[in-house]
This record gives sequence, C-alpha cells and structure tokens, in this order.
Amino acid sequence: MAGACVAALLASSACSSSQDASPMSDSSASNASQKLSGTVTVFAAASLKESFTTLGADFEKAHPGTKVTFSFGGSDSLAASITGGAPTDVFAAASPRTMAVVSDAGGVSGTPTTFVRNQLEIATRPGNPDAIGSLEDLTDPKLKVVLCDRTVPCGAAAQKALDGSKLKLTPVSYEQDVKGALTKVVLKEADAAVVYKTDVRAAGDKVGGVEFPESADAVNDYPIALLKDAPNAAAAKAFIDYVQSAAGQKVLTSAGFLKP
Repeated sequence: MAGACVAALLASSACSSSQDASPMSDSSASNASQKLSGTVTVFAAASLKESFTTLGADFEKAHPGTKVTFSFGGSDSLAASITGGAPTDVFAAASPRTMAVVSDAGGVSGTPTTFVRNQLEIATRPGNPDAIGSLEDLTDPKLKVVLCDRTVPCGAAAQKALDGSKLKLTPVSYEQDVKGALTKVVLKEADAAVVYKTDVRAAGDKVGGVEFPESADAVNDYPIALLKDAPNAAAAKAFIDYVQSAAGQKVLTSAGFLKP
C-alpha cells in the first residue's frame, strides 16, 4: 500500500511538472518566433523626417537587433525609385496619388492605410518682417515666394488652395520637396514659402508661421504600406504597426500632424 501511494504521488508530481513546463516552452517558442532582427528600409516623404527619425530610434530600442534606415525626399521621386526596383520595405507617402503610383504597379502588399494628415502653412522669415498675413499677400510682386513643385504633394496642395481662392502667384522657384522650399526661407533666399505646419514647427525660431483658412481645403492624407517584395517583411510590418500605435501617433501629433 505504501509503495503504491508513493508511486501515485510520484506520477502526480511528474504530471504536474510536465503541465507547468508546457506553457513555458510555448511561450519561449512564441517569443523566439516574434523576435525581430535585420534592417528595415523606409522610403518616406520629406515632411516626415523629424518624426520618423524619432520613431525609428524608438523602434530599435524596443527591438534590439533591428536597424531602421530612411530615405527621405519628394514622394513622387521616391515612388519612381521604388517602381524602378529600389529594395524597400516600407513606403510612407504624402498623398494617396503618389502611393497609387506604386500600388498600381503592383508593388504594394495589402492595402495602404492613412496614418496621419498634414495641413499647409506659410513660412516667413523670423519675425515676419514683410507683415504677411494671408495667402493673398503672397501675390505681391515685391515678395520672393517659393513653392513646392506641383508634381509633389505639398506643391499640389498649395496649387489647390490658390485655385480655390482664385489667386495666382509667380514663385521665384519650385522645389522638389518641402524641405527644399523651407530651406530657401531659412537661408533668406526667399521671403516666404508655402509648406506644411509640421515643417514650420520643426524649424523652430528659424522661421515664422502664418496660418491661412484656405489650407483647410487642401489637407493631405499620408498613406503607409508594406511593399510586396519587402526584404524584411516581418520587421517592416512591425514598424508600420508601431507608427499606427498610440505611442507612434503621439510622436506624430506632437510634431503637428493631424490624426487620420
């Protein structure tokens, strides 16, 4: 009897140990399968530079062993590079139209998602010495005004605002991305530029900012997508998820982006 009881207790103990070990093994396997590594290559609109640089650093801290590299520029040129075969994991564009260039070519995996929106603002020299107070003021021929090229989202939005107001102006130059337009004002090569609110905020005291009501009718949606031939699809998807998470959205809205 005593021997039988001891045997039963040992069997019970063995079963208990086996049951306790099973979840631990499953958990370890799950964590191993979810561990991310390698480089995530992100092509993103120039206006996302400051925010995405922060998000990339945060992502790397959360996932040791990963590296997020960025190529910032005009959305149209980025789209052309992607369709031309540039190895890329993620594309974040400043307009649905430029994202469509890639998706229509079959380069997107799944459906692009709008993750933020952005609104235009007039960047002036510090202190606004020319007393610019409206979009109409930019039509003054004495002012040197810079716009983004109409082929890029910030330029298309600016032209939409001008057309809606029936205003016409002749800029001293058209720039290939929003940072190029802003830089002209920072370097005092222009008196004003129509850029995004986020760029005015990122520039700090290097420029002044003037809001104008017409910008409400020319707000740009920013879509993000995993690319079909992404070299590091698992980590790329995780990065996109982070951009859309509460923590990621907090970084973006604090930079001046609007929620989708």
